[in-house]
Amino acid sequence: MTVTGSQLEKNQPTVDLPVDEFGRFSSRRKVVMVVVIAWTGLLSPMASTSVLSAIPNVAETYNTTGSMIGLSNALYLVFMALSPCFWGPWCQTLGRRTSCLASTVSFLGASIGTALSPTIASFMVFRMATAFVGTAILVIGPAVIRDLYRPLERATALAWFYTGTLVGPTIGPLLAGAIVTYTTWRVIFWLQTGLAVVSLLGTFFFLPETLSETAPRPLKGLPRSQKVKVFLTMTNPFRVITPFKHPSLLCTAAASGALVWNMYGLFTPIRYVLNPRFNLDSPLQSGLLFLAPGIGYIVGTLGGGRWADYIARKGFERRGKIFVAEDRLYAAVPFMLIVLPTCMLIYGWSVDKEFGGLAVPIIFMFIQGVAQLFCYPSVNTYCLDVMPDRSAELIAGNFFIRYVFGAVASAVAIPAAESIGVGWFSTISAVLLAVGGVAIFGAARWGQINPGV
Repeated sequence: MTVTGSQLEKNQPTVDLPVDEFGRFSSRRKVVMVVVIAWTGLLSPMASTSVLSAIPNVAETYNTTGSMIGLSNALYLVFMALSPCFWGPWCQTLGRRTSCLASTVSFLGASIGTALSPTIASFMVFRMATAFVGTAILVIGPAVIRDLYRPLERATALAWFYTGTLVGPTIGPLLAGAIVTYTTWRVIFWLQTGLAVVSLLGTFFFLPETLSETAPRPLKGLPRSQKVKVFLTMTNPFRVITPFKHPSLLCTAAASGALVWNMYGLFTPIRYVLNPRFNLDSPLQSGLLFLAPGIGYIVGTLGGGRWADYIARKGFERRGKIFVAEDRLYAAVPFMLIVLPTCMLIYGWSVDKEFGGLAVPIIFMFIQGVAQLFCYPSVNTYCLDVMPDRSAELIAGNFFIRYVFGAVASAVAIPAAESIGVGWFSTISAVLLAVGGVAIFGAARWGQINPGV
């Protein structure tokens, strides 16, 4: 669909929805809603890594090994991968607000269960439940942003949302390191419970329903018996997988998987790799190391979304005011193809071969953190733009694939670091990132699904 001058507002193209659908809320209220979903988006990713600084302590409580606790974290990520397959369709069918409230209440309950777990089996079960319900916001959040912002504004807003989802995994181990240094690891999950209460209050009071009135309402006007049948059909988790028959969607999902592999492959073995290398003797000291990528994520937020929107606008102007969703993917290519692989190679081999002191791994963990935030906005916003009517499902499918990668990385990171060394394991991450960069370039160059939409 060619976008004409009469369809523009501040040089923004519109897609499928009436212009006033993006003007239902004031700019200030939109910011408040983004803050609420960013805070809620912090919880599940933070919970996925908070146990990393406490692995030996949790293992000691349950009389098991660090690898077993690492496996529990891998299972957490498996359920993070499965969760969007259900919450994506539910969010599209029931609405954003209802889904967000349901998931937050459930997350709160599962966090209490984890804190009180008497056995390793119950610990794992409640961790998996926490992952399943908490990951809902990673689908709901982008869907809310899709409802609020026009295509060429979305990446900037989405970058702020991903501040929460990416800073969470870095502050989790830091807070956990401080907690287990001075008290018991169970306090980690009581803190998680308190943060969930804040999220629940914010969602209840400040997040209205954002799903457009013009959006399909498949349950509206149906008798109760048919509602159940249609609901089960609409919430079939396989709906989030079928769109990935398109090569460009599969390529972007694989690239997202490489990014998440890199993050969890980097974070999981830190206490086992860097503590001995630099003679760090407390969980708090190793937790402080997570600040480097965390600060990198925050810095990347300041420019990553704007960079993705800038590249999209250049493509929009170059094509004569025609918006093509794949254009914004070019924003991620140099970072995935060059910057991130280089950072991981230098980080891994500096630790493995013991050169450069503590400064070298810290600097390159920071740089790779910045680079990640210059990749995520373009990849994720692409899922919102390319098929507007199925945006929540595409985001869900993308998360399913990426967290499968994350689960594998979390499970193998410690054994791999101990067997082949952190240098070679980081080299594997670098290769995956470079392949992801090539895939993103291919999707941008040859993978247009809906040209001009």
